[in-house]
Amino acid sequence: MRFQSFASGSSGNCTYVGSGQAHVLIDAGISRKRTAESLEQIGVTLDDLDGIFITHEHSDHIQGLKMIAKKTTMPIFATRGTIEAMMKSPALKDMDRERFQVVEADHEVRVKDLTINPMKISHDAAEPVGYRILCGGKKSCVCTDLGCFDEYTVDALKDADVLLLEANHDVNMLQVGPYPYRLKQRILSRTGHLSNLSSAQLLAKVLNAHMKGIFLGHLSKENNYPDLAYETVRVELMSDLPDVDVTDLPLGIARRQGPSALVEF
Repeated sequence: MRFQSFASGSSGNCTYVGSGQAHVLIDAGISRKRTAESLEQIGVTLDDLDGIFITHEHSDHIQGLKMIAKKTTMPIFATRGTIEAMMKSPALKDMDRERFQVVEADHEVRVKDLTINPMKISHDAAEPVGYRILCGGKKSCVCTDLGCFDEYTVDALKDADVLLLEANHDVNMLQVGPYPYRLKQRILSRTGHLSNLSSAQLLAKVLNAHMKGIFLGHLSKENNYPDLAYETVRVELMSDLPDVDVTDLPLGIARRQGPSALVEF
């Protein structure tokens, strides 16, 4: 399998997952041009794609979808609630509904040799999901835009070889920052976004010895810094898992404005 984040953040989200036979995107939140250029760097074209899986209807996850759909014939997968919400969006309301295929949390979808298994997440969207992608005994996961986690989340992410996990904000930066009070409360709520500390606490529960890539994603431009997210997670893991050599973990940051490292596993 191959895994690469093309962009991760409030200005756009898009992740590539592929195998020897299949190529899919998780979200289409960047322009068709940027998506095509990112794919070309790893030897894939838009025409090679077998599908796009949408996590939820917020614009930073779908703003490139309409233009990509115009130039391709691949199906677009999303939950029923997400499809209905997208159809109400002025930017997507005239899209052909036949392009969409309904997925449900914990019901697997096969795309050639890939098995895609949506997972429930807690976010203020119509029917949001994360995704687990499996192939040949390998597992990658995209889990961002969630305000909290529970044992279901932990079970869903266990045994991942590659994980893109939200570390959206530093709580102190958010609290003293310029956002209005209502937006701060939304982000901090159980249907908002994971903080750096919460991300570390979740990661501590799902770490395993065969992980090949861990990417902290969806970092806030205003309420976080890449180095701060990395250090907060690293220090918390050292505290929670004193027997684990944190320096050996394949821990990195999913970039906001460009592709992150390509992981082949």
